[in-house]
Amino acid sequence: MTGAEIRPRAAATGVRATRQRAAILEVLDTVEEFRSAQDLYDELRRRGENIGLTTVYRTLQSLSAADLVDTVRTDTGESMYRRCEGADHHHHLVCRSCGATVEVSGREVEAWAAEVAEDHGFSDVSHTIELFGTCAECKRT
Repeated sequence: MTGAEIRPRAAATGVRATRQRAAILEVLDTVEEFRSAQDLYDELRRRGENIGLTTVYRTLQSLSAADLVDTVRTDTGESMYRRCEGADHHHHLVCRSCGATVEVSGREVEAWAAEVAEDHGFSDVSHTIELFGTCAECKRT
């Protein structure tokens, strides 16, 4: 999903359209892999944007909360962001070496999470799951 496609969804979810948000979405349109807020900030500055790092963090958090960008947390705890590929619930398999990412359907995970919750008497369960490994290309090198 491109920034142009995200903007109407952002408005529908109450995320205000600002120059800074538009600039961040434009940068996200140009990257394939997940990037840190610092990486995105550095790219924005290279493009001549007058934006603060705190604004980048806050904007990414609000876009993530509105399901307008994908977010994964690395095994070191750092949040990484990229544009959403699709609107359906999904998870990510991320290469630790190069950052290549594959979207994985959430159906099987949803069924498993619902079963585990029911087995233990829980309801209204949510989850976040990030899968990390080494992609085939990095494994060859």
